Amino acid sequence: MIPFLDLKKINLQYKKEIEAAMARVLESGWYILGKEVEKFEEEFAAYCGTKYAIGVANGLDALTLILKAYGIGEGDEVIVPANTYIATILAVSACGANPVLVEPDINSYNLDPNKIEEKITSKTKAIMVVHLYGQAANMDPINEVAKKYNLKVIEDAAQAHGAKYKGKRVGNLGDAAGFSFYPGKNLGALGDGGAITTNDSELATKLRALRNYGSHIKYENLYKGVNSRLDELQAAILRVKLPHLDEENEQRRKIAEYYLENIKNPKITLPIVENGDRESHVWHLFVIRTESREHLQKTLEEYGVQTLIHYPIPPHKQEAYSEWNHLSYPITEKIHNEVLSLPISPIITIEEVEKIIDVVNQYKG
Repeated sequence: MIPFLDLKKINLQYKKEIEAAMARVLESGWYILGKEVEKFEEEFAAYCGTKYAIGVANGLDALTLILKAYGIGEGDEVIVPANTYIATILAVSACGANPVLVEPDINSYNLDPNKIEEKITSKTKAIMVVHLYGQAANMDPINEVAKKYNLKVIEDAAQAHGAKYKGKRVGNLGDAAGFSFYPGKNLGALGDGGAITTNDSELATKLRALRNYGSHIKYENLYKGVNSRLDELQAAILRVKLPHLDEENEQRRKIAEYYLENIKNPKITLPIVENGDRESHVWHLFVIRTESREHLQKTLEEYGVQTLIHYPIPPHKQEAYSEWNHLSYPITEKIHNEVLSLPISPIITIEEVEKIIDVVNQYKG
């Protein structure tokens, strides 16, 4: 079986370094908000090109805390993509604000800038952009709309570590950005973890308190905060892996290009890299589309290839948002009905990729 993602093999590349980092934390005797988190925050901010990075417990908390720090809550509206993982939308709901869904561009799968303005009202406070599957959203027109209406731009960069837009890394394309270090991400920890990046010093200061019970000084609480801290152990592991991120992303690009050059089946819709800028995409996922998705997935499984569906049910059709179930977002629904993610990772071999391509090319639907 060709696994969809072999996390064990990915992490064992750095076994000695990870073990040394874990031993360093153990021997330090300091396990929460210590030097490892501080150093990782410095290194990740430098990598993203931002002034600040704030480590938090996970990607969902990262987005939620940004909204809270900006005072976005009850009665406010936040523009979000209709085509996204539900965490993007849950962050808005967690603050008491109302998510307002906007359809994607069918080619990039990212938020369509041309459809944002019609959804803006006097209650709109922010646009939350998702860099889906590892490709940066079309940020210039999004930022223009935000500037016109005085809205915050928040990036959900959970799938796009290292991706670029016009030479600038995600995490540095709006007012603030949330990252996830879930193990399967391009930069993954050995457990949950997340971070927020920003150039706003006031926001960064507030976020450091909000993640720690609303406190800068122990037992003195400025805000109604939460307990959402990136722990020392995960920070130490991420410090081992961060220097290898660009190299691993480059390997993902090579695999993606091999797929793009060699999959030749008229029944398959291949992903598109906007503007032909190969460095803009870090290929967290390689997502194809076909009208007979389940049949193709079963066929690949029969040939020993594991695939996944990202995502089978759009947010507005989830039971959690039953109040939206009657709504229709046809582009989003088409995407969710047709997408299939093929294996892609820094450690997949060309021989394995060739086998996958052969099965896909022979598929007759």
